[in-house]
Amino acid sequence: MPFEFLINGQFLRTSIDDFLTKNGISAETTLTVEYVRALIPPTYVASFEHDDWVSSVDVLGASSPAAGWAGADIAAGQEKILSGSFDGYLRMWDTSGQLVATSSPTSHGQHPIQSTKFLSPTKLVSAGDDCCVRIWNYSNPTSTDNPSATASITPSLELYGHHGAINAISVHAPTSRILSASSDHTLGLWSTQKSSAPAAPSDLFPENAPSLTSSNKRRKISQTSSVPPRRGPLSLLTGHTQQVSSAVFAPNDASVAYSASWDHSLKTWDLPTGTCVDTRTTAHPLYSLLALSGITLLAAGTSARHITLIDPRTSARSIAALTLRGHSNAVVALAQEPGSWYGLVSGSYDGSCRVWDVRSVRPGGADIGGGQVGESVYRIGRESLGGKREPSGGEGVRVFGVCWDKQVGILSAGEDKRVQVNKGS
Repeated sequence: MPFEFLINGQFLRTSIDDFLTKNGISAETTLTVEYVRALIPPTYVASFEHDDWVSSVDVLGASSPAAGWAGADIAAGQEKILSGSFDGYLRMWDTSGQLVATSSPTSHGQHPIQSTKFLSPTKLVSAGDDCCVRIWNYSNPTSTDNPSATASITPSLELYGHHGAINAISVHAPTSRILSASSDHTLGLWSTQKSSAPAAPSDLFPENAPSLTSSNKRRKISQTSSVPPRRGPLSLLTGHTQQVSSAVFAPNDASVAYSASWDHSLKTWDLPTGTCVDTRTTAHPLYSLLALSGITLLAAGTSARHITLIDPRTSARSIAALTLRGHSNAVVALAQEPGSWYGLVSGSYDGSCRVWDVRSVRPGGADIGGGQVGESVYRIGRESLGGKREPSGGEGVRVFGVCWDKQVGILSAGEDKRVQVNKGS
């Protein structure tokens, strides 16, 4: 069984003598050495092929938030994988790679889906370039009384309020809330319950928005009677000056949210009042955001190829607590390792995913003020390349979304029209 060793919360990557010298510690000092199981390199398991680029992926498993919120017991091998694609479809898969269900082709109007989440074992949420957040019912009949019954994904609620494409969503079932990050520079706060949501602005409906649909499609939509209920936002939070790339709930307090934007800023929001209570300005546009539960750090993926870790509790004068370096292109997706406070995976336009442990650090150079720099533990390439070298210059088969499930493994969605599964433990 392989182990990693830590001294003062940092992985020991050298001899103890070198560690003492680099950190200015006397050889007479008593050291407390912690040992933990080493992460096994994530090996390739499978790929789920789609008809178009895959933007996002989520898992319903025993360790997933949606299962925990619902109190559902998901047996090993019974996990479900949800993917969103640029062709406008949601797809549900089982762990063997079989396609279980597909959404209707007209629901997102064939606009690219940018983000998908499980709200519960029977509820899904998606959003994309059609500026609408959609809630879906997922049904998977298992009754032997009707062996011909098939699984289905059907729309149950449409949420309108954004004037631009929606880049990312975050869900919190216990409070029936959804957060959306939009290219119209705003965050949307929504209710998953149609009874508690305000009326939707009718000028944003597809049949009334010429920029979103063709005249033929508008006519078709206006004539149909199967349109699900439509509602508006609880609030639209303004403050960013460029598109908002990501928005997440605080892990231990769903009344607090964090947002990252192309305007170089990371903002903290008080949702009940809709006010921004803190702003951190970074040196680069921010493309992704993850709130690490357990250690109260925010990980923000940047256009400058690195991940900045920020402690939202400290003074606004202190921006970066740690910088994770290794990617060769923008970091657009982040997910935390289940069951760990310190592990995360990132997806990048360089065509790779990287596995990190925030305790694996070294002293930084002058370019970051001499702060701490984290190094990736493992790198995951795209299996679709067939062992070929990725193009130089950081232009790989772009990864758009990542998810990490304890049972299924690391899932990544990419430009190669695949959801790729890699697993270590």
